[in-house]
Amino acid sequence: MATYKAFQVTGLRQFALVERDVVAPAPGEVRVRVHSCGVCHSDVLAVEGQRPDPQQPVVPGHEIVGVVDAVGDGVHAWAPGDRVGIGFLGGQCNECEFCRRGDFVNCVDQPTPGTSTDGGYAEVVYARATGLVRVPDGLASSVAAPLLCAGITTFNALRNAPAAPGALVGIQGLGGLGHLGVQYAKALGFRVAAIARGPEKSDLAKQLGADFYIDSAAEDPGAALTALGGAAAVVATAASGASMGPLVAGLRPRGQLVVVGAAFDPIALNTTDLIFGGRSVVGSLTGSSIENEDNLAFSLANEIAPMIEVMPFEDAPQAYERMMSGKARFRVVLEIAGERS
Repeated sequence: MATYKAFQVTGLRQFALVERDVVAPAPGEVRVRVHSCGVCHSDVLAVEGQRPDPQQPVVPGHEIVGVVDAVGDGVHAWAPGDRVGIGFLGGQCNECEFCRRGDFVNCVDQPTPGTSTDGGYAEVVYARATGLVRVPDGLASSVAAPLLCAGITTFNALRNAPAAPGALVGIQGLGGLGHLGVQYAKALGFRVAAIARGPEKSDLAKQLGADFYIDSAAEDPGAALTALGGAAAVVATAASGASMGPLVAGLRPRGQLVVVGAAFDPIALNTTDLIFGGRSVVGSLTGSSIENEDNLAFSLANEIAPMIEVMPFEDAPQAYERMMSGKARFRVVLEIAGERS
């Protein structure tokens, strides 16, 4: 192939299907033939013009699975034919202060595929070798793609939380992040309380592995967690600050509210809930490429999978609209080359 197709976006939701030349990867980078790309809510950063220069075209998408077909100078750990994934973080620089301290997630010179560099709504993507994730053969591309962002986000939040096996852990929200969070929490050996609005979500919560369901529209979720003995941790996935604040009162002493759902409204806290019991509120952002490999291996071993709706590459703009509508159950994935390549 001398050229490849890509959906680029400018301004506000201005998608355009373009054809670009296939070029050699830059030093330290690889070229990947894309099989599948998840459509994530974070794609709003590109599609809704929430970046420094929205008039500059960019290809959205950061839940990418494909196969390496060329490597740039200086790349030794990867070779053509390797099956790889690319997530929200596009590869650390290995030179800044945070990298030197091993904190790769907070690298200050790290691209974000689909926002600061071209992403996976395309037949080809170029990526830093440091951001690549090895994808096990046992995971279909369409299943692995959402795990590279939604999966690692909830997996890392749970495994880094101060909760011992058998402890009660809450998962707030049963959407694209939460439905994976419940599965991870159960597989990690926790007692799981799913927290969402409405009685109709109870059956789904139990199917995913929840031991308890708390309808936050019918009862105070903090009080409900306290009645169950208190949660060692609650992972907040629903993008609503107002719904997160009451959860702190349901934490055990030294318990932690781990925020992964980005909300526009603030979280209101009762200071006594923090002081008495030493409770805390922290944020958690995705994970490094090697942590993402842990995530995929754990998901495969424990049969954890996202609920997905697969749409063809040609329908990328419609797939984005489907995701934004909130009607998808629960992750939308573009099939670009699928399992045929």
